[in-house]
Amino acid sequence: MQTVFAEIDTAARSDAKVLITGETGVGKEAVAQAIHQRSRRHATPFVAVNCAGVPDTLLESEFFGHVRGSFTGAVQDKPGLLRQAHTGTLFMDEVGEMSLRMQALLLRFLESGEIQAVGAGAMQKRTDVRIIAATHRDLPRSIDSREFREDLYYRLNVLQVRIPPLRDRKPDIPLLTAHYLRQFAGLHRVAPPAVTPAAMNILVQHRWPGNIRELRNAVERLVLRAQGTDIDVADLPLEMATGTVGDRGASSPEPDPLQPHRERLEAIIERLFVKQESFWTSAYTHFMLRDITRDDLRFIVRLGLERTRGSYRVMLGLFNMNAADYKRFMGFLKQHDCHLPFQPFRTLQGGVTVTNRSQQQSFDYVRSNPES
Repeated sequence: MQTVFAEIDTAARSDAKVLITGETGVGKEAVAQAIHQRSRRHATPFVAVNCAGVPDTLLESEFFGHVRGSFTGAVQDKPGLLRQAHTGTLFMDEVGEMSLRMQALLLRFLESGEIQAVGAGAMQKRTDVRIIAATHRDLPRSIDSREFREDLYYRLNVLQVRIPPLRDRKPDIPLLTAHYLRQFAGLHRVAPPAVTPAAMNILVQHRWPGNIRELRNAVERLVLRAQGTDIDVADLPLEMATGTVGDRGASSPEPDPLQPHRERLEAIIERLFVKQESFWTSAYTHFMLRDITRDDLRFIVRLGLERTRGSYRVMLGLFNMNAADYKRFMGFLKQHDCHLPFQPFRTLQGGVTVTNRSQQQSFDYVRSNPES
């Protein structure tokens, strides 16, 4: 983390564009805010947008604004985030989830600095905005698969800050745990509990696939359960207390940085097909929380189309939804560019086209569990 702090200081001394990379939950927005607060723009607006949480059909209006009457519901002019962040910083989280069309529009803005609102007849004045982008995706791999523009990548990647996952920062875990114990004890008006050495050892050895976000939520639960008493092994979540979390030997291979993401996707597939949870409480929720990507959601839809021979209506039952959910389901898929053509699956006899290693492992999981 000392390297990360040094890179934050370097980025704060200039207005160069910054690309922050790291797994979900490592604190990319916190790093972006630290760069902004230490820069000459610290007294100006810091505007954040989650590119994965805004439908592509609305993202252009969110960025560039719109004029009254430009589309249904546009009852007044809207300045857009770039105008709102004038003289300040715009933080674009999950920039890797942008569609190719939005990538082209963003590239045009980065090259010219000019904004054309949706429905406007001409370019408006230039803006003075610093861009900080973040992603948990491997953008060079996305470039190879033609899902991300190479020219946009080099525009954004002037300075890069890579945040290591929590499992690579084990000495930080006791410090972060103590911080959140004090924070949540004050919030819930209880005495800050102590953590026994045995319990702390388990916390340190846990893989923390959700990183800082997972640790923060776990500590809040522990504070509520402890009610001022010491936290011991029995107070920890069952998956931590009973998991195989021993130290890795010196000769053990390096952990795969994509493994936590694969594990999350596999868990969602198991909940959907084996435990028969609704699509809305499994895949949908995790997609909106940015725990899985568009590629992951398309893979889940692809699995459904293979099993239903290309029928989205039959997929409602497979995904444990009501028949009345059809329009909502189809609208959601189209809104987030996850609606796949059904024709190739009407004659499909076996196999699904697998486009990356994460999807391959999840597909292997489903293949090895025929009861699902």
